[in-house]
Amino acid sequence: MSDSATRIVGFVSRASKGLRSLRSRRNAQVRLQASTRQAELEGLRFAFYARLTAIIVVSVWLIWLVPWPRDLYYGAYAFGFFLLGYIPYRLRHHHHGEAIKLGFIVLDVALVTAAILVPPPASLGNDWPIQTRLRGQEFLYVLLLLGEAALTYSPRRVLWTGVSILVIWSIGVFTIYSQPDTLRFNDAAAEGVLTSAAALDLSFKPAFVGLTAWYTQLVATSLFTLLITLAVWRSRRTLLNQVEAELVRADLARYVSPDVAEALSSRGGTAFGEPATRTVAVLFADIVGFTKLTETLSPERTFALLRSFQERSSAIVFKHGGTLDKYLGDGFMATFGSVGLQPDAPARALACAFELQQEIERWSRKRSARGANPLRLSIGIHCGPVTVGNLGGRERIEFTVVGDVVNVASRLEEVTREIGGSIIASEDCIRAAGDPEWLTRFQSSRQIQLRGRQQGLLVHIAT
Repeated sequence: MSDSATRIVGFVSRASKGLRSLRSRRNAQVRLQASTRQAELEGLRFAFYARLTAIIVVSVWLIWLVPWPRDLYYGAYAFGFFLLGYIPYRLRHHHHGEAIKLGFIVLDVALVTAAILVPPPASLGNDWPIQTRLRGQEFLYVLLLLGEAALTYSPRRVLWTGVSILVIWSIGVFTIYSQPDTLRFNDAAAEGVLTSAAALDLSFKPAFVGLTAWYTQLVATSLFTLLITLAVWRSRRTLLNQVEAELVRADLARYVSPDVAEALSSRGGTAFGEPATRTVAVLFADIVGFTKLTETLSPERTFALLRSFQERSSAIVFKHGGTLDKYLGDGFMATFGSVGLQPDAPARALACAFELQQEIERWSRKRSARGANPLRLSIGIHCGPVTVGNLGGRERIEFTVVGDVVNVASRLEEVTREIGGSIIASEDCIRAAGDPEWLTRFQSSRQIQLRGRQQGLLVHIAT
């Protein structure tokens, strides 16, 4: 790692830190609202298709139950109910979409209430008194609207639907109750005390309307509305927590490796990072001659070069299931098998190294085509037992790996300058990878003596 790169990164980072802190909270709130809105739109879409399914089921049931041509009358209601769902669904992205949906909920309740309480024309073969429309169990169809509202993750829509049902159904009931030919219990009781037999006889007359069923419907609808509203409110809270957790995980993944972010989110901060010993492959990569390369570049262009290098490199590391342990100015350290057990960690590290080399070569050709200096990457890989876990103090901790394997991998990356290779992998790493084909990717092998170590090390070199 070069001192020049470290100074440049620190300078630009400090210059932009204040602006990022001012924008971060506002951006987080905007993204949370956008993600929640997207979930609500998905709920509306699901509710629309659930409505469509219910319309098909009820229509088939009515065709089988209601004789021709009276089923055409109810078919018209079914088509109208479809339109009342389709129009707000199409307008769900409108800036007044919520008000439109609430208005169509009122129309939904009014239409279903009319379908239940308004008798078909006598020409279609039904001349029963209108009071008989209150004798059946069709009120249950109105309650289905509460179920549809529950699918939209909106407690407000559920509550609005329940209130609409209570008001519009009550208007319909009292419209029939107020008909001149309606027989009412209070009217009959005003003429004298009714015996049980007389009350029973009155209740069986077609024009009789009692309010006991209406009271029951009011109580049941109120309770259903309350319970479903609370259930949807809890579901929405869960949804918001999930959305926020996803945003936090996405934000966290920008500062730490995605697998570390996922582990932190799923296990919790206190359960993650306990020291453990396991076999890990460690990869160090560095841009060769970075100081000389950037001495004629402005800090902004140097920063852009580093960021482009880091974006390309990190994408390849993550592709192979690696953990980006840390950036080191113009280089980085990656590990394989540190966060979770990876039996094929050495093979992943080797595959990552060769793909990194290919990517930097492609990038260098593009740079050369536009007159910029080419880049060359040096990589060192070693594998063995290390201790993984959190290091640091109370204010700041870092998940990392510690051990001789890390030092050896770093030295291997450094020694590439001396022996002229681009990738140097230890014999331990090749052997742990298990596939003899890996040896064919290296052009030579030799015994080297690393700085600070007494024993020599057999390494394989790819140019």
